[in-house]
Amino acid sequence: MIFIDGVGIGENDAGKNPFIRYGFKAFEKIFGSIPHLNNSTLINDPYFLFPVDPIMGVPNIPQSGTGQVSIFCGINAPKFVGKHFGPFPFSSTIPIIKEKNILKYFKEKGNNVFFANAYPKIFFDYLKSGKQRLSVTSLSCRLSGIPLNNASDVRSGRALTAEITNSRWNKKLKYNLKIISPKTAARRLLRIAGRNHFTLYEFFLTDHLGHGRIPDEFDEIYNNLDGFLATILTEMDLENMTLIICSDHGNFEDLSVKAHTLNPALTLTAGKYAEQLFNSIKDLSDIKPAIIKYCK
Repeated sequence: MIFIDGVGIGENDAGKNPFIRYGFKAFEKIFGSIPHLNNSTLINDPYFLFPVDPIMGVPNIPQSGTGQVSIFCGINAPKFVGKHFGPFPFSSTIPIIKEKNILKYFKEKGNNVFFANAYPKIFFDYLKSGKQRLSVTSLSCRLSGIPLNNASDVRSGRALTAEITNSRWNKKLKYNLKIISPKTAARRLLRIAGRNHFTLYEFFLTDHLGHGRIPDEFDEIYNNLDGFLATILTEMDLENMTLIICSDHGNFEDLSVKAHTLNPALTLTAGKYAEQLFNSIKDLSDIKPAIIKYCK
């Protein structure tokens, strides 16, 4: 499972939509085209790209906190909270995360579960300070007793940094990690996934770009993500592995605004059970139930 923050299916408008403006090999290689609102479902069995409802009957613009709880816990979190909320989970959803997150589900089934992201020292220092404003993914791990990876795991090839290549850790955090290519990172994630029953990787820089942050890094981030996903999609074991790429709300697909959008969230399934997932997932809260139904 690859969770990509803030990516929807947008308009067929190169002035707004970077996928239309720049192209995206990961989509073009598999489907021969780029998804947009007038062509939002692309199928090349066993690959399925399709829109998923992030609004779920609750008015206003979807947000990360409730969107991610919906994905990872299988509930309509905006309806439960009474509004869309983010970027962090609403307080009343934390017991739900503790009880219902998908990582805990597979762990309690006796499966090998792995969160492939690594965190820098500054994050662990934040935890030691007693502060607890965490994303749904990291909170799910903390509440389920799943270890969080660190720089040593990156150096040994056991985990990935959230920006794929390690370059931002070196530039921003003064690490001295080996820079790896998007292709190498993708192959590393595929090897990790091959050793575990359920593997999760999270990429959040798309949401930063959609909000207008770090524009000087746009080309590098965009191309790294493209090369990473293209390698995952073309080199994964389609007969024995199930892949779902999902997002919590739109944002990056419309660079004309610096806010989330009302566009459907982009979702892609591939490999074993890809068609069943495609047929089962209509909104964010369907993702977890569909995974546990088919990926037993």
